[in-house]
Amino acid sequence: MQQAGRYDLLLQAIGTPLLHQLLIEAAKCNLSVLTITADYRFILKNTNTEIELSPIAKALYILFINHEEGIAFKELPDFRDELMEIYLKVTNRVSSDAVRHTIERITNPLDNAINEHCSRIKAAFAAHLDQYSLSYYVIASHAPRQFKSSKRIWFERKKTITLPRNLVEFASTPAQHSASQDSACCQKATGDSG
Repeated sequence: MQQAGRYDLLLQAIGTPLLHQLLIEAAKCNLSVLTITADYRFILKNTNTEIELSPIAKALYILFINHEEGIAFKELPDFRDELMEIYLKVTNRVSSDAVRHTIERITNPLDNAINEHCSRIKAAFAAHLDQYSLSYYVIASHAPRQFKSSKRIWFERKKTITLPRNLVEFASTPAQHSASQDSACCQKATGDSG
């Protein structure tokens, strides 16, 4: 079909959802290391681009980076103390009442603040990334879960950042990312063996 130029039939055969997933998987080869500096600036290392985020958005992002397993928004009150600790390091606010109010709003499952901040985080990264790479950097994914008693794949309501953690570099921790990892990723994604 490909030699005959019938890409329409190929697309129909594999389906648009699968094609979308393949494009997201192929984007792994071009993911940038995300460096979080000592003063909490977020830098995409490949392009030396700073992602501009508010202090609470930075704190929220770091919370989700620290919890690779994901967090359900309705469980955010359980993470209130941890988020407060991160936020106090990131913000320059001195009013403890203002800090407490901000954390209470963002961890309140009945308040829309968490969704607003996740949208702002997505918009900040979207200004610098293509849509397929973007999916790795945002707080959005549902974690698939397979139950042994079921043939279906179920999804937990947990939100995660799917960026591989070896691509997250904190200022005090050296990067674990290397050119050989890039090469192996691209070979796997494209099917090349040499």
